Amino acid sequence: MQKLINDPDNYVDEMVDGMVSAYPERLTRVDDTKVLTRDSLIDGKVGIVTGGGSGHEPTHAGYIGDGMLDGAAAGEVFTSPTADELDTLAQACDTGEGVLCVVKNYEGDVMNFDTAAEMAEIEDVTVEQIVVDDDVAVEDSLYTSGRRGVCGTIFVHKAVGAKAAAGGSLEEVAAVGEKVIDNVGTMGMALTSCVTPAKGEETFDLGEDEIELGIGIHGEPGTERTDQLSAEEVGTHLTENVLDDLDPAAGTEVAVIVNGMGGTPLSELFIVNNAVQSTLEAHELDTWETMVGDYMTSLDMRGCSVTVCTVDDELKELFAAPADTPALTRAGDDE
Repeated sequence: MQKLINDPDNYVDEMVDGMVSAYPERLTRVDDTKVLTRDSLIDGKVGIVTGGGSGHEPTHAGYIGDGMLDGAAAGEVFTSPTADELDTLAQACDTGEGVLCVVKNYEGDVMNFDTAAEMAEIEDVTVEQIVVDDDVAVEDSLYTSGRRGVCGTIFVHKAVGAKAAAGGSLEEVAAVGEKVIDNVGTMGMALTSCVTPAKGEETFDLGEDEIELGIGIHGEPGTERTDQLSAEEVGTHLTENVLDDLDPAAGTEVAVIVNGMGGTPLSELFIVNNAVQSTLEAHELDTWETMVGDYMTSLDMRGCSVTVCTVDDELKELFAAPADTPALTRAGDDE
């Protein structure tokens, strides 16, 4: 399958260079690594970092900037960054108040972040970690013990980034992240597999009239294969499954992400959103905010995911707080 690449072995390295070239006043690459940080770190603020395999853009480095992340490490496609790179990331983003690592629940990520935290603490960097496990479809999957971390991670980034920007302590910032994790759920689906640069062919077979429900973000198959469904049926199914997991009371306010998997037209995501909103209304839930677009992808996969997060006044304030990153901006309530 055709792709706009040069050498597959240089895919991530060239991508990272291209990001820095696109945003030279925002991003800096740490020499001899695939670690990106903010161009100017803020002294006296808790550092917020994350990382993971490439192929999910704009996750992870797309959210580096004011009000969100201070740095991110890019692994090879669908492969965790090494512990050494994550240690470099933590040290690079520490300005004396400690570093919070936001980890998606995949075994490689968790293991390497754990090792990196031990390494960083030897260098007197205080590290806390929170693990996002918002995928309601799968428990104990091929790559995880417990549930997978998927698009709900974006809400975590936003909340902890805002709390850190407001001067929160490392303990306070971590607590806000855990609060989001406790109140967010996601489920995804695919119309097609994705194609990795190295392999050059689909990672799983899916018939022209079939779809996969409950997919992850690494091209792994889902929980159920079924005949083609309409956009309304897809949006309803995904939202109902998330709500079954969250079980919010009538009248609860929610924030929503209708996320593309990389190859889905924005117009189709908006059509899916109609069903998402109708389902929320049927459950007597109040939509406080809806985000529609590509936020956490799986290369060129056609499909989508639905994320729902129940919100209170604290989370609404943090989600609405100013942010200025390549992939997400917020003007803030005062502007």
